[in-house]
Amino acid sequence: MTAPAPPQTTAVPVTRRRPRVRAIEGQEIALLGVTGLLWLVLALTTDTFLTAGNVQNILFTVAPIALIGIGMTAVIVTAGIDVSVGSQAAVVMVVIALLVRDAGLPFLPALAVAVVTGLALGAINGLLVAYGGIHPIIVTFGTLNIYRFVALQIFGNEQVAGVPGTFGPIGGGAEGRLFGVPVAWWLTVVLAAGMWCYMRFWATGRHLYAVGGDAFAARLAGVRVRRRQISAYVLTGACVGLAACVLIGSGGLVQQNVGTGLELRVIAAVVIGGTSIIGGRGTVLGTLLGALLVGTVTSAVTLLTWPTELTQLFIGLFILVAVGVDLLRERRRSGT
Repeated sequence: MTAPAPPQTTAVPVTRRRPRVRAIEGQEIALLGVTGLLWLVLALTTDTFLTAGNVQNILFTVAPIALIGIGMTAVIVTAGIDVSVGSQAAVVMVVIALLVRDAGLPFLPALAVAVVTGLALGAINGLLVAYGGIHPIIVTFGTLNIYRFVALQIFGNEQVAGVPGTFGPIGGGAEGRLFGVPVAWWLTVVLAAGMWCYMRFWATGRHLYAVGGDAFAARLAGVRVRRRQISAYVLTGACVGLAACVLIGSGGLVQQNVGTGLELRVIAAVVIGGTSIIGGRGTVLGTLLGALLVGTVTSAVTLLTWPTELTQLFIGLFILVAVGVDLLRERRRSGT
């Protein structure tokens, strides 16, 4: 007597659901709310905050910080940092100022030279970080001083005066506006949108997060870790080149202390924007909003005639809150 055959079952194909990609993160929504509320309060308490001139000034002031922040976001996402961007900007600005003043270099070639110069300086940082085996903050702190020395040597112990308005199309004057908005801001938004799409939807862009999350695991998964690290610093250098052209603006005077403290404002914008200082998480949109919040606070302190030291106090508090939120989020994810 044979046992009855077991009933046949039809295998149901399992469809894997792709991870949902959110267009905007929670911290970015919070930044939008805080910035919007701050703009509303300032509009009700001052007569000049929402004037065209003041809004244009805020956007133009924020543009170079956000431009460099685009590259800095990629660097910090890979668990790195670049504290030399202020000195890089000084080198690029003095080189370009001398070229447009003494050699009469026109706008587009000068812009190309600025980007290539910044790219080369960023590449040096990237190579030292990727192949030197030294922590990025040590590497870039060293190059901060080296680049500043190079800039001072090019300055020749005197400021560069009489710089023509070659970069007027992206400067802060009337020539540098499109539909009443600074061209520098339009440029920043376009580049930020492109970088946002790259980091979110391109494989090599997603590799930046993998490197910051766990470089060893990323290497085992086939990610070219060193190449991704170098590319992040190279991108930052190129962004510094663009920002230097914006900072020169309509010409005039380039002083020897140019770029001093710029790295702190850029890192503040990136961290306030929600990029994790330990790597593996962050967006360019958050950096853009963080830079806008920093610019708004700076403008508010000026308009309200408060002591300028309060600007640093408020920015410091924003940084502590952002880092605190990031640490709480990490603890919640790890379950500790």
